[in-house]
Amino acid sequence: MKKLVAEFIGTMWLVLGGCGSAVLAAGYPELGIGFVGVAMAFGLTVLTMAYAIGHISGCHLNPAVTIGLTVGGRFDKKDVAPYIIAQVLGGILGAGILYGIASGKAGFELGGFAANGYGEHSPDGYNMMSALITEVVMTFMFLMIILGATHSKAPKGFGGLAIGLGLTLIHLISIPVTNTSVNPARSTSQALFVGDWALGQLWLFWVAPIVGAILAGVVYKFISPEKAV
Repeated sequence: MKKLVAEFIGTMWLVLGGCGSAVLAAGYPELGIGFVGVAMAFGLTVLTMAYAIGHISGCHLNPAVTIGLTVGGRFDKKDVAPYIIAQVLGGILGAGILYGIASGKAGFELGGFAANGYGEHSPDGYNMMSALITEVVMTFMFLMIILGATHSKAPKGFGGLAIGLGLTLIHLISIPVTNTSVNPARSTSQALFVGDWALGQLWLFWVAPIVGAILAGVVYKFISPEKAV
């Protein structure tokens, strides 16, 4: 239960911090945030939680990460479903808190609410195939970073830094394409508030990250120098 509570809180923080920076600050050029600031915010949420709850739950914060680690032999299959449920619920809480804050501004309009999308709902108009490729490849690389940085032979104490910076880089690459998901819990939380098109396109932001994570689990297990502890 302690692990699930940690995952719940951590995913809430990821959504509130990452999507919050997009909804509350990215639209104000004078603050100097923009895409770069949003990318950094997502990376910082994972970085801070890695050191806050990594020793409790492993700091997955992401159903794709949980599945990828399981395929890679790093996580017990029996805990996959409870972790995913905790992550999705935590993400929804984060989105709810963000909505409560954002809707308090005069003239508030929900708009895209930092939801993920493709086609006309892609920030730069990329089609479904571009979105699919992006999400599979970015999640694949995210899991490769996680599996490598947390391996028993990796330098100790730096895993959270590598993972946080990796997620920042992923956002710098893919925000224009899909608004960056690589995380079904993050996508679900925002889509529930936007509804309509966001829910209609949500399937891609579950399927693509999970496919990418599974591929990474298989590949890293093959190239790993030894079985990880």
